[in-house]
This record gives sequence, C-alpha cells and structure tokens, in this order.
Amino acid sequence: MSISGEDDAGSSNIVTGKTIAHRARRGGHAMREKPGLTQKPFRQPRLHYGPVDVISADELDAIHDASFDVLQEIGVEVIHEQAKRYYAAAGAEVEPDGNRVRFPKGLIEQLITTCPSSVTLHARNPAHNIHVGGNHVFFSQVASAPNCTDLDRGRRPGNLEDYRDLVKLGQSFNIIHVNGGYPVEPVDIHASIRHLICLSDCVKLTDKAFHMYSLGKERNRDGLEIVRIARGLTHEQLDAQCSSMTIINSSSPLRLDTPMMQGIIEMSSRNQLVVMTPFTLAGAMAPVTIAGALVQQNAEALAGIALTQLVRPGAPVMYGGFTSNVDMKSGAPAFGTPEAMKAAHVGGQLARRYKLPYRSSNVCAANYPDAQAAYESVFSLWGAIMGGGNLIKHAAGWLEGGLSTSFEKFIIDVDNLQMVAEFLDPLVVDEGSLAMEAIRDVGPGGHFFGTPHTQARYRDAFYAPIISDWRNFESWEEAGRPTAEQKANRIWKETLAAYEKPPLDPAIEEELDAFVAKRIEQGGAPTDF
Repeated sequence: MSISGEDDAGSSNIVTGKTIAHRARRGGHAMREKPGLTQKPFRQPRLHYGPVDVISADELDAIHDASFDVLQEIGVEVIHEQAKRYYAAAGAEVEPDGNRVRFPKGLIEQLITTCPSSVTLHARNPAHNIHVGGNHVFFSQVASAPNCTDLDRGRRPGNLEDYRDLVKLGQSFNIIHVNGGYPVEPVDIHASIRHLICLSDCVKLTDKAFHMYSLGKERNRDGLEIVRIARGLTHEQLDAQCSSMTIINSSSPLRLDTPMMQGIIEMSSRNQLVVMTPFTLAGAMAPVTIAGALVQQNAEALAGIALTQLVRPGAPVMYGGFTSNVDMKSGAPAFGTPEAMKAAHVGGQLARRYKLPYRSSNVCAANYPDAQAAYESVFSLWGAIMGGGNLIKHAAGWLEGGLSTSFEKFIIDVDNLQMVAEFLDPLVVDEGSLAMEAIRDVGPGGHFFGTPHTQARYRDAFYAPIISDWRNFESWEEAGRPTAEQKANRIWKETLAAYEKPPLDPAIEEELDAFVAKRIEQGGAPTDF
C-alpha cells in the first residue's frame, strides 16, 4: 500500500468477504480492505488549501520578540548538568551553582538554523513510513491516559489487556498513522519494566511508526534497541534513519527537567525525532492571556529545540504547541475552546516562521463520548488542521481531559479524522466531473439516479460514515434507535474480532524476546530520578 495518499475508512459497516472482493477489484478510488473493515489505503492527508494565519506579521513579530526577551532576561531553569554544559559551551549564560540559563539575543536563532524542515519517519513496514513536514498530516491515537472506559465495563485503571486492544485498534484503522505512545498506561505492569513489555507489544501488534517515552535515559536506550531490532538495522543504520519519535514536555512555566533533557540528549544523539511541546494552560501555568501564553510556549519550545541541535546539528525536531486555558471557576483544564483554536493557529504560524514541522492535538474535556466530546474534539481538530499541524497527537480516543481513553470515542474520532481527510482531498474539476452530458440527458425536472454518469460513480462518489446514521426516523426507530456511542461500541468490538497481527520475521521476534527477557532480568529501568 502506498503512503502517497489519504486514509479514510469509507463505509461504516463491517462487510462480507464477497463485498470486499468486489470492491477491491474496482481499483482507482475504490476502498482497500482489511479483515472486517472497508476503508481507503494507508496514506497521509495533505493540507492543500494552506494554513490559516489568524494574526498579522507584526503581531507574530511581537510574540517572537517577547519570547526572546523572556529567554534573555528571565531565562529557563534547566535541571540537568550535561544540558547546562551544552548551553554554556554555545554561549548561554548559566547561573553559577544554579539552574537558570539565559540566552543572549541571536543565539537561539543561530542554533535552530540547522533544524531540518522535514524528515522521513521510518516504520517497521515501509508502506507505513511517514513524511514529517511540509503540508503532510499524520494522526496518532491517544496516549498516556491512566484510565480507560467503554460502555460495557465502565471506567477502570489502565491494564495490559486494554493497552493491547487499543494498539490493535490503532493498527486496524488506516487513518491512524502512528501509535504515538501507550494508548492507556498499563498500571498492572511495574513501571521498571513496563516500557519493555509495551514497546515489544508495539513491535508485534503493529507495524506503524514507533514512539517511545522519555522517562529516563535507560528507557530511551531500551526503546532505541527495540526499534533497531524491529527494523533489522545495524546501529549505524539506525543513526542514519529516523525510526522513532519522542514527546518532550517542558515543565511549565519555564523549566526543563531531568528526564526531558535526558530524552533530548539520547534521541537527538541517535538522529531520532524529538517533538518539543510545552504544556501551557493559560490562567494556570501560563499567563491568562493567550498572547502571553504563546510567548511562554515559544520561549520554552525554542530552548528545548536549541538543545537538539547542540547535541547533533541537523537532528530532526518538531515544534509542538499544547496551549489551552483553564476553567477560571474551578481551575480544571478546558479543551476544544475558541482560545485553544486560536493558540493552535498561532502555534502553526510560529513553527512556519522557524521552518519547523508542527505538532498539535485533538483533545476535549468531556467525561463521556457525548455531544460535548464531539464538538470539543471537532473544534480542537479544526484548529490543529487549519493551523497547519503536521502531527495531530491524541487524535483518537481522548476523553476526560486526557485522564481516560474511551473505546467508543476512538471510533467516533476515527470517523471525524476520515471526514477531515476526505475534505482535504482536492476537489476534482475535469471533463468527467463537470457532468455536462448527464445534465443534458436529464434536462429540467428530471433526476440523476439512473444516469450512466451516476451509475458509474455512485459506489464511492461520497464519503460513507462509520457512525452517522442517515436513515429516516421510522427506519432508525425500527432499528432500535441506535445512538452514536452504541454504534461505536459495536464497531470497536467487531474490529478487534477481525484483527490480524502484521507479519514479523521469526528471527526478529526471537531477538526481540531475548533482549526484553534480558533487560527484565536485569531489573529494567530505575523508577526514581
């Protein structure tokens, strides 16, 4: 399957083998099948329309200048000795016997000139390689939720069984381009070895691009060895081919802590993708104004991005934005807000100013996969897409402000992602699509259902949703009045029942198992920093 195109699960319903065979023969725009699913081939959507600039060039300059004033006058607290040495050697002012690092004007801009504007993120299956940068978009499923939920079993702590099921769902839908982290934290596995089991499962249950957490250098090193084994590479080949990514979050406000700095050093030194993402909530860990929060976001992001280039000039890096606001009545995080949409747009403008790929998110604050979850996610998603986001993280399954992963919300989000991808496909205007012959044939007062033009195109003329129910009221009522979350519940179960593991070379699996067993015997990674 090609990566050069968009990814839609075109028909909502689980289909028979006969239907699969029929549609697969049609070719062209036809759906590409996996067991139990009707969907388009794996390929990345592209933002052909161009991103939206919501502030002027002068206003963007003002945010840029203010963030550089922050870096020079206030500085950033860096809680990592080696990182401070990198900064000091480059000309930054490191506070004696302290952690404050200040950057003279011009230093950061000079350091980030070596950042690549694009990179290929290699997957275990080359057909699932990802282009990072330009107008290419890719979606990852939700990551790091401590709980999961579904309509049958309710809300519960994350566990290994649910983790594996969610990874399988991510593999099953072509619109999910990368795993993006643990879709739920399996807290029934001890933290010292959790990464070994989870990353090994990722290799076996999915063949899409690889993500690892930066929670101590040992976890990074284990993850790099697992991805090297999975792709059958030498150490030199891994260093030459970006094959994994990690998310680095600053500890807002204006702090870069030990695990994150270790993550940058370990990943950038091996030429792997770092996604530098401040988590700035306006009114709490950032100024209450969105402009002020963006000043802080930009300062924190650029300080981390600069370190990637000090470690290895040319190391791949993304500019990440995760600025939203809090509910000023309760202090709770709010997502899918108008303010967050504006922040996502301006974050994209800043990333483009520095010629960097951009990460955004699809998030909501709802506690149940209901109307609130849907509209907040659509607002988040639209802000991320039209802001020029390349990586849209947490794209499927996020619920409860990130505290839960919902199986039903995952399916609802997949439908939304597929509709967005369909919208991003350029409209075709050619002799066939202008339909002049059909218009002449029908003339005034007729209909187009039976025309050859319609008959040749009707099967895949329009996006076919997997959740939306287009039956009339009477038919819908006779079917038991199914709601969106009920349909989603059925679909995720049918998808898991039809799941098939992607092929994996037995020799690779044997080497992987041996490495994981050895590291577990050695005790895994330390749990204190």
